[in-house]
Amino acid sequence: MKPESLLRHLDDATLWPQGCGLGLAEAYERALTLRQLRIRRGEQPRGYKVGFTNRTIWDRYGVHAPIWGTVWNTTLSFCEGEGEIALAGTCQPRIEPECVFGLKATPPARATPDQLLACVEWIAPGFEIVQSHLPDWKFTAADTVADAGLHGRLLVGPRLGVDPLAGDAAAFDAQLAAARITLVRGSERIDEGTGANVLDGPLHALAHFLGALRDCPGAPDLLPGDVVTTGTWTDAWPVHRGEHWRAAFDPPLVPLAVRFT
Repeated sequence: MKPESLLRHLDDATLWPQGCGLGLAEAYERALTLRQLRIRRGEQPRGYKVGFTNRTIWDRYGVHAPIWGTVWNTTLSFCEGEGEIALAGTCQPRIEPECVFGLKATPPARATPDQLLACVEWIAPGFEIVQSHLPDWKFTAADTVADAGLHGRLLVGPRLGVDPLAGDAAAFDAQLAAARITLVRGSERIDEGTGANVLDGPLHALAHFLGALRDCPGAPDLLPGDVVTTGTWTDAWPVHRGEHWRAAFDPPLVPLAVRFT
């Protein structure tokens, strides 16, 4: 499928007639071309989403390694604990509770965990609204990459400065890995998870993504100010207009709620 066709399906929230028919490397090339089309029409990259870091759901979706895509000024929003997301323009949307990093510097080559953490300004709870343009969420890994990394929207909650939270990187990552989350829709408990689900911890997921990004020909590097969301701590759950969802994260993250319109 041509980049122009991919963009049209994104804009119209319509299903693809079939999979992209590409290998994984070709899918990233196609995704980077789609990125340039979006930049040319005025959208601005704001960072990256990293998907399929949660090994507990790999078999469910048939994707057995992480993937990544771009987050945009048109898809990113912030709140101080409770936000609102319009689902118009999304296709088969689902919610994912995640840990989001905000970068203050570009990490050095072959960064150690402590060097990587030193480049992080803040962490925050986040809801990524993912979407699929293939029926019933049935796809290959290459399809998910070509499909803009399945990224639809990203709501970032209260941002917590890393410096007061972090000692060394090992202790910081251990705390995030041990943290749990309960995902609630209305008054119904829907799912539970832990930070360790995402490649043993969000900082591990960030490090993995950094290597993958730099191994991808033509991919732009991380920049100061970028946000990076590191993968869902639970399964991805379908969402609908009128619903209210809440993620109760353990410290160091804080709870986050969203209402869908």
